[in-house]
Amino acid sequence: GRPIVASRLGSFKERLAGYAAVELLEWDSAAHIWNAALVKVCRAAAATLALDDTADEIPSDKASAYRHRYLQPLLTREISRSATTTVLLASSSPTLFAEQYYLKFSPGPEREYSLHDLLVAGVDCGHLDSRNELRRRVDIADQQMANAKADLDNIIAQRDFRSQEADELRLALITQRETLEHERDDARRAFDEVLASTSWKLTAPSRWFVGLLKKALKRAGLLRYRARRLPHHAAMAAHIWREQGLSALANRVRDKLNRDEGFVKPSGPLYEMASSVVALKVPHSAKPQFSLVVPVYGQHLLTFTCLASIADTCAAHNIEVIVIDDCSPTPAESELATVEGVQFVRNEENLGFLRSCNRAVERARGEYVVILNNDIILTTGWLQAMRDVFDGQKNVGMVGAKLIYPDGVLQEAGGIVWRDGSAWNLGRNDDAGKPEYNYLREVDYCSGACLMLQREFWLSLGGFDERYVPAYYEDTDLAFRVREAGKRVMYQPRAVVVHFEGRSSGTDLTQGAKQHQVTNQATFAKRWQAILAGHRVNGMQPQLERDRYTTRRVLVVDACMLTPDHDSGSLRMFELLGLAAELRCKVTFVADNREYREPYVRQIQALGVEVLFHPFVPDLAEFLQNEAAKFDVVMLSRATVACKYVDLVKRCAPRTKLIFDTVDLHFVREERLAALASPVSEKSFLRAAAERTRRQELHAISLADTTLVVSPTETKLLAQLMPGANVKVISNIHQTMPGPQPFNQRDGILFIGGFRHPPNLDAITWYVENVLPVLRQKAPQLITTIIGSNAPPSLQKFAAPDFVIAGFVEDVTDHFHRAKLSISPLRYGAGVKGKVNLSMQYGVPVVATSVSTEGMYLEDGVNVLVADAAEDFADAVIRLHSDEALWSALRDAGLENIEQYFSRARAREVLADVLEL
Repeated sequence: GRPIVASRLGSFKERLAGYAAVELLEWDSAAHIWNAALVKVCRAAAATLALDDTADEIPSDKASAYRHRYLQPLLTREISRSATTTVLLASSSPTLFAEQYYLKFSPGPEREYSLHDLLVAGVDCGHLDSRNELRRRVDIADQQMANAKADLDNIIAQRDFRSQEADELRLALITQRETLEHERDDARRAFDEVLASTSWKLTAPSRWFVGLLKKALKRAGLLRYRARRLPHHAAMAAHIWREQGLSALANRVRDKLNRDEGFVKPSGPLYEMASSVVALKVPHSAKPQFSLVVPVYGQHLLTFTCLASIADTCAAHNIEVIVIDDCSPTPAESELATVEGVQFVRNEENLGFLRSCNRAVERARGEYVVILNNDIILTTGWLQAMRDVFDGQKNVGMVGAKLIYPDGVLQEAGGIVWRDGSAWNLGRNDDAGKPEYNYLREVDYCSGACLMLQREFWLSLGGFDERYVPAYYEDTDLAFRVREAGKRVMYQPRAVVVHFEGRSSGTDLTQGAKQHQVTNQATFAKRWQAILAGHRVNGMQPQLERDRYTTRRVLVVDACMLTPDHDSGSLRMFELLGLAAELRCKVTFVADNREYREPYVRQIQALGVEVLFHPFVPDLAEFLQNEAAKFDVVMLSRATVACKYVDLVKRCAPRTKLIFDTVDLHFVREERLAALASPVSEKSFLRAAAERTRRQELHAISLADTTLVVSPTETKLLAQLMPGANVKVISNIHQTMPGPQPFNQRDGILFIGGFRHPPNLDAITWYVENVLPVLRQKAPQLITTIIGSNAPPSLQKFAAPDFVIAGFVEDVTDHFHRAKLSISPLRYGAGVKGKVNLSMQYGVPVVATSVSTEGMYLEDGVNVLVADAAEDFADAVIRLHSDEALWSALRDAGLENIEQYFSRARAREVLADVLEL
């Protein structure tokens, strides 16, 4: 029977020999082995395995004979503890192999063994130390399980899942979901039945024809509107041809036909982590304005990448950079020894992100403190963009940035916090160029990857709240405490930050630092439950939740992109948009031509206004048809826009308040142009165009809930023509900023105005042909400077040493500070004249025609000099240029006129009334 037993046990030889060897070696290592016991064990192993039928005597020198005889077959074989453990390769030395095999199961501080390893060594192989370690680890695991259960019970108690309110809400949501599912299923069945029906198939051609007809009618409506405007355009074309020549008319037509919307969708920049740490010099100031705090734990190459971007983007600023090393395994200061200009502060023990930030800010010296993750790349202009928010907006407490992934895809455009304390990164994985993500706005919170606060305010709040130690939800809680202190949390899209999300803390919520995100959500929800009660349930109507801090949703449609440095109408609308945003309105602006034009889009977005443009709005009429009803107020600016869309908005959004902002009454300007025109054929043509404009403009006024005009003169006129219309005056908006130069340090005459506006070209042509000759005769030393874009050849031919055509000037401040007086020789026009207001704003007295001063609360000889005849106009210029007492009186009265009638405070008051705020 021995051969049969040996064959059956043969498959276990290797394993049993290994177990016997381990047990023998354990006794051997204790140095307390009785020779007889050793011999007995070795004999038993030999008999069981049937390794030797002769059963030779085992030598008495302890284990040496056993090692030599019974471990020899294992010397060149792979021994595996189990299918899931590491394979050991036997050494050529029995002693070395035994030591390797023994140490593999020896627990110690230098290595943490798995429970499976300890089970095999301690139970299967009888290793005493392994059994003791296994017992200790099991006790720890039991305690951890008990703690986890207690934490879960606490969370359940805090969330009050058993409360009646929660149960009712849960049941209501379940019922609502079931109802919606039934409705969805019914609708699908009905839809499938319709699609399968014979009638549906037979009527397919008619549906195609109706769809085509709708598109044709829509196009016909636009064509009809354009046809109505054709006489007006023809009249203006004839006027341009006569005044500026055929080439100017051809250029204008070409520009209209080949208009470039200008917006180019970004292809998506690629950002990469630095490949190695090299020499780097980071800016450092002895008197920093900004303290940049970068907490780190290991990941030194990421930190170097961040520091390199700081060096690239912050050279123009007074900064200090504090790298707070949270007890990294290898110190950041030594790993980044080639980096200069950085303060390295090392924690003696690991404090976590939150406490590290608090500790670093205590050392900071700047007026502003900026908290930065180390896994980011900062882009050009980010720091100044965040700083600008504190200057441009009122009551700002904290500013966050726009976060993008390394491939340019949006990661976060501010955050939304829901009723249960959970949060959304708005716009995650969306197109970072979309208009809804690119305007300054107030938000629930911004990610702690990049935050700016004033240091004193940070300290007054106590920094990050340590109840969220070690990290997560401390930035969201800080945002809520900023609002609790009466300040605002702002999202600045111009500060673009590339974030390697998950590189520093990972993304798994079940392990590492990320696991605290779950527990801290419960802490946060309990802390702010009274405020969160007013938030919606997770995922419900995010388009409203993201604008929770606004009072009205206002859509403004103008003819083209605003250019406030080119024309007064744009400047006035630019100021109105800013005032509406200050009044906590969610303001959306779109131009009729859906133009994207920089730097103007960025300037409007900086006001806190969403700007729509092509290609995100491919068709404005379709947009208004679908979206107008979602706004509380729709404002159509200028007659050309109102006449085109007023009927559509009134039909599609009957409950939305409709405002028609005239800017000026276009038909009045056109009637005055017709009165000046010659020959008779052109005069009658212009009169007919003005009459059509009059009918269209009055029709828009009749449909509008409120009509805005810029002067009391137009209010009186409309009171006669439209007695029932609700008309309000919001004039041009200016802020006084008189230059310091006195009378005797100034010289010359100034005119400002763009020459795409026909009244300006007519005015200067009249001035150079009729007034300038008189000035050359009576005061040849006077120099007239003309500022304005698009001066045509018909005007440029008059350029001379005393008649300087400066063209477009980006910043006109210096010109107004040097000029002694300004002129406005307009012969026709309507509304308030921005050039007059602008001159008085800078403290420069004005000589103007009576048309120029209409409706502007001005009086000849008190705050302006008025003259209509060329000789009188020239005499007024000479008098004002030489009479210091008159100059000073007109200057002071002009500044007072601006403050009284054209200030932001006055416009804000009327706008608040119009918007019903």
